[in-house]
Amino acid sequence: MATADRPDVPAEWLDRLDRIMAGLPRAHLESAWVGMRWRVGGATIAHVFGGEDGLFRITFRAEPEEVFALEHMGPPYFRTDWGLNVVGMLLDEGTDWGELAEMLTDSYRIQAPARLADQVPQPGSPS
Repeated sequence: MATADRPDVPAEWLDRLDRIMAGLPRAHLESAWVGMRWRVGGATIAHVFGGEDGLFRITFRAEPEEVFALEHMGPPYFRTDWGLNVVGMLLDEGTDWGELAEMLTDSYRIQAPARLADQVPQPGSPS
């Protein structure tokens, strides 16, 4: 049986995400099994990809209480089937990129070694 094609993430979205990640120490972009991911060391901060259903998703890490809250908010958020602290968001023309930037910064702070995470202010805190 043939598998459905997965669409490529729009280049403008990848650029936008990469600009968010550029401010995070030692975060780097690389190809993933599908789509692209940003990592710090060997830990994945975020993974963006097109699904077989034609929708675009980004997954990232969050604190357990945040995962619970986002999961129960429903679309555009969803809970993944792997990892206790992994949550996802559907991306589309209505994506709130400011909110997503905060979530990705939180994900970085969870995944990065403490010496790097401590260099990044928590979203919403004074710099």
